[in-house]
Amino acid sequence: QVQFVESGGGLVQPGGSLRLSCAASLSGFSSYTIGWYRQAPGKQRELVARITSGGSTYYADSVKGRFTISRDNAENALYLQMSSLKSEDTAAYYCNGAPVPWSFWGQGTQVTVSS
Repeated sequence: QVQFVESGGGLVQPGGSLRLSCAASLSGFSSYTIGWYRQAPGKQRELVARITSGGSTYYADSVKGRFTISRDNAENALYLQMSSLKSEDTAAYYCNGAPVPWSFWGQGTQVTVSS
């Protein structure tokens, strides 16, 4: 069964940085394209970044140049380095397959950008 555990969120001031981590229980992790999604209150969940098995990356325009996605296949781990954070980045962040996620979602990690 696919399982994701996200961590690393918190409260940060505008312009600050955070690094999110995702631990995946997923056989064959290295062969999948995995992504970070986020969902703000009252909004639909959106894909913000994804990384292929070969390391190619995609970013939503809203985070391009500020977020960096990476993976460690040996550890079945996914990361999201976020910098120059803005209030509009406030959301719960999740990892999952991309661009089509599995039906199982982790609990997410909350990122709040506020002064």
